[in-house]
Amino acid sequence: MDMRKPYPSDLTDEQWALAEPVITAWKAQHPSVSGHQGKYAMREIVNAILYQNRTGCQWEFLPHDMPPPGAVKYYFYLWRDDGTDQTVHDLLRWHLREKKKRLADPSLIVMDTQSIHVSVGVPATTTGRDAAKRVPGRKRCLAVDTLGLVVEAVVLPASAHDNAAGTALLDGVAAQTDRVEKALVDQGFKKTVVDHGKRYGIDVEIVERNPADTGFVPQAKRWIIEQTNGILMFYRRLVRDYEHRPASSRSRVFWAMTSVMARRLTGSTLASRRTA
Repeated sequence: MDMRKPYPSDLTDEQWALAEPVITAWKAQHPSVSGHQGKYAMREIVNAILYQNRTGCQWEFLPHDMPPPGAVKYYFYLWRDDGTDQTVHDLLRWHLREKKKRLADPSLIVMDTQSIHVSVGVPATTTGRDAAKRVPGRKRCLAVDTLGLVVEAVVLPASAHDNAAGTALLDGVAAQTDRVEKALVDQGFKKTVVDHGKRYGIDVEIVERNPADTGFVPQAKRWIIEQTNGILMFYRRLVRDYEHRPASSRSRVFWAMTSVMARRLTGSTLASRRTA
């Protein structure tokens, strides 16, 4: 990185110090058969992933002063499959919660879904049509804490019912922590999710909309997940689903939130729009 001009999405030295222990430990556990230490710095691999997440460019359009697309793809897929992407993400989430004087894991979560369009070339077998929202594509399902930090993410065909999303999210949350006691959901989730939550000791509350309300009216605590969805829209790779595998779409959420949390932990900002 010292040999090139940094991009706005690059991790600063302070931000890299937050993620470096996990990446360094991973590298030590995965030595090359030949003993080679690798041609490309791990920090540059992470920077390339964050650059693509923020700009939405295709693999082959990564800048020439970054590691080649083949090398970046290799680590992106490897970290997706072995969970390293989520390990880095969760470490930063714990740090940020503790910085905010909270316990590492939350006791209350908010769950919701967002149907998004897919790009040309995404396998039809992994997509569907959300009949209610009239959106063909995939359904991004999130469970966040009261700070808006992602605890679990699931990606399903848009045709999947919110019940399927809710049960999958609860399974993922319960596999990570037993501290969650309550989950808030909207009326798209039904009794199936409520009953599934009882298996884990999680009280799933369906927050009903006031019939007298018109237009968008924020609901106490539930509104925070809408803010998280809005933040993810700054990452162009997430505006539309370009990934062939839902697992890659899930990984993109973790990398986007890793970038967000690294900045919050270090007090830095990243421009979200052009200025005059």
